[in-house]
Amino acid sequence: MRRVGLLGGAFNPPHEGHLKLARLALDHLALDELRFVPTALSPHKPDPGGPDVSSRLRLLTEALEGFDGRCRVETLEVERGGASYTVDTLESLSEREPGTAWILIMGSDQLPGLPSWRRVERIFELASAAVALRPGAPFQVPQVAGVHATPAWSGKPGELVALPATELDLASTDLRERLRATPHEDPGGVPPQVLGTIRSENLYR
Repeated sequence: MRRVGLLGGAFNPPHEGHLKLARLALDHLALDELRFVPTALSPHKPDPGGPDVSSRLRLLTEALEGFDGRCRVETLEVERGGASYTVDTLESLSEREPGTAWILIMGSDQLPGLPSWRRVERIFELASAAVALRPGAPFQVPQVAGVHATPAWSGKPGELVALPATELDLASTDLRERLRATPHEDPGGVPPQVLGTIRSENLYR
């Protein structure tokens, strides 16, 4: 059975925190593959503005250049369009690739909101989750039926596994503000190839 991690987000822009989180997942979960899953439109956040979807996809692809051969971009949500719901993505992937074990990769700041996700019980019938600690956000098992903490991921769904902290307190929101405010300065935390494209195409102005 293939073990595949799914790291979702707007990646607006992609940054070193995303890559560090991916590295932690690869190192601790015995993954065969890790897929970055860019959203078309997040149902949990207002549209922050910035580049269009095709530009975000290109920046994410550039961020992964030379990173790890087990990583790739999964474009299912972008191709589907509209609001991106994790349960829809997991059902589509499970139908397309039966026999694969799925695990969501996220930060601990997302745990309090998990019970409000669409059809969250179904999500954890199809997948587990690995959670990296973020400042001010402890590892707490959410009140979701069928979810339980385990020290390591067995490959079964419904498990919640703790990952170490990324030790990089980066947020795309802060990076967008820095890029707009001081477009000729390095905002810190953006891969150099991504920053080069942002500057050459005048993105985030």
